[in-house]
Amino acid sequence: MAPDGTFSVTGAWDGLHKSYMFTYQATPWLEATFRYTGFNDFFYWDRNYEVKARLWEEQYLLPQVSVGIRDAVGTGVFGSEYLVASKSYGGWDVTLGMGWGRLAGDKQITNPLGYVNDRFKQRTADTGVGGEFSFGNFFSGPNVGLFGGASYEFATWPIKAILEYNPDSYDFNNRGARSYKPSSKVSYGLEWEALPGLTFAVSHQHGDNVAVSFTAALDTKVPPPRYAPALFTSSRDLPQSQLPPQLNKRNWYDRLLYDVERSGLLLVAGRLSADGTQAQLIVGNKNFPMWADALARHIALADLHLPPSVKTLYLITEDGGHRASAVVVPRPSAGYMRTDRLARQIRVLPGADLVGARQQTDFTTGKVNFTANINNRLQLFDPDDPARYQFYVDLGAEYALSNHWAIKGVYGVDITNNFNESRRKNSDSLLPRVRSDIVKYLTEGETGLDSLMIEGRDSLSPTLHYRLFGGVLEEMYSGVGGELLYWPGQSRVAFGLSAAYVKQRGFDKSFDLLDYSVATGFVSAYWASPFYNFDAGLHVGRYLAKDAGATLELRRTFANGWQVGVWATLTDVPFDTFGEGSFDKGFYFKIPLNGLFSNNTRSAYSTRMRPIQRDGGQRLENHSGNIFWDLRETRYDALVEAGERILP
Repeated sequence: MAPDGTFSVTGAWDGLHKSYMFTYQATPWLEATFRYTGFNDFFYWDRNYEVKARLWEEQYLLPQVSVGIRDAVGTGVFGSEYLVASKSYGGWDVTLGMGWGRLAGDKQITNPLGYVNDRFKQRTADTGVGGEFSFGNFFSGPNVGLFGGASYEFATWPIKAILEYNPDSYDFNNRGARSYKPSSKVSYGLEWEALPGLTFAVSHQHGDNVAVSFTAALDTKVPPPRYAPALFTSSRDLPQSQLPPQLNKRNWYDRLLYDVERSGLLLVAGRLSADGTQAQLIVGNKNFPMWADALARHIALADLHLPPSVKTLYLITEDGGHRASAVVVPRPSAGYMRTDRLARQIRVLPGADLVGARQQTDFTTGKVNFTANINNRLQLFDPDDPARYQFYVDLGAEYALSNHWAIKGVYGVDITNNFNESRRKNSDSLLPRVRSDIVKYLTEGETGLDSLMIEGRDSLSPTLHYRLFGGVLEEMYSGVGGELLYWPGQSRVAFGLSAAYVKQRGFDKSFDLLDYSVATGFVSAYWASPFYNFDAGLHVGRYLAKDAGATLELRRTFANGWQVGVWATLTDVPFDTFGEGSFDKGFYFKIPLNGLFSNNTRSAYSTRMRPIQRDGGQRLENHSGNIFWDLRETRYDALVEAGERILP
């Protein structure tokens, strides 16, 4: 097993296949892999998932033992299960395993599970249209095989020598232009760790194939750096003549607001308690990748500007218009208290509004803010090709109507793409083509309007948050809708409602609309689990193709902003009607971009990847139950876990 939270990408090529893999160490004991493999001898690309669970760790005398399933959800081409043990001795690492399915090889050993139940004696190759769990095949078949190997890691070089025994007879490859039978079950090779996390390998496989591969691994769990904002002279130390004319230097709120905004933060409102011992502030975070660091900066600046009578700071977080939580902390300069003792006095409470706030920021309205970014679209795992892409200029604009309402839009200008090479422009779907016409949008609308809508976000109470929207919602749909989330401040459970009425857009991504329209909506339940920062969401309702069912999504979020997740949707659409893949499923990634810049930024790259795009189980992108995920950084347990990082 790799270290917890490791995400790796692998590319491997040999005389028979070209294969691409995404592997994620989901927990210290569970590894998940998605594999996409093309066969060189015939036109075929296979998609499959693998999971491996550690049963126990290596000890002084005992080996580490894991159990795994290859092609757990797929076509069954690589279907196999295994039980494997590994033990290290100095630079050596030795592995021995027992395999079912393709790993049964020449089938020389009787399947021991057949003595437990007769169902384990039979194994079928029928997997329908793929994408289903082949529970009936797991650990079944009349025979099993043995596999194993050894590696040696040199002490003075970043090189590892590998020897492997693999009983796979590669029967599936006999479908091609030539019949293939491995001349040997033994393979050997060398791995070179060129840089930390970057490995290259070359090997001679089965006596007749040379293979090369690379693996790039990234630790998604690494603590994020704490970037200090650019240095500036505080408004407290500047003469009035050097300050904006509307700023009153004698007013603590004006001075604080000026320094807060220069730090990449927001100050919405504030007031002092009747006795002057507590300051209550509604604060926002514009640039800091971690809310804990933003709060630390808010606390430091508030400590600098507040009147001497203030002993306690009450900071209400406002993120995207929602007030999710409040952090209460003793004023750092109010006493000579050690940081660890000060951290123990931090309290996290439900968010609230400031009724009758004495000070309030008059945010500029009537002004359009523009952005321009280089962006990309990826269409991965096309059955004809591993990847299609587009690079384009993303032109954005936002017009603030008030503190909680805005008009915003995005226009994409194509730079280059290869979507016109796709041979799947005409969908064969038996359902309304709510998503499978995506290639038409990517070719006819390579340059066009991606979104233009009015949106409002606010919190009706500390536990009730809403969002309303209308206009061009995404590249394929226009309409109106809204969302409501009920989330008690310190609860791990939340409930939501989302609904929208939409019409399908024209393929050129103009303001034209097609004839298809649908009302879609969901009842949602969320669980912020205490296990490894995994969060779950269950959405039950009506989808874009007017099918009904449920979506289960699971995401793991790290303090540095990384988020990795999976989802699966089952509706009343039969698997054969759905088509290839049987049901909708895929991965979600959110990758923070802060490390790419020298200053603080909350920018992140978010994407959903599907093994295949069909029409069943499809929801509106970013408009079907998103408030819970948007408030992930400011919820109760996330701020509690931040601990001392909240302090300046």
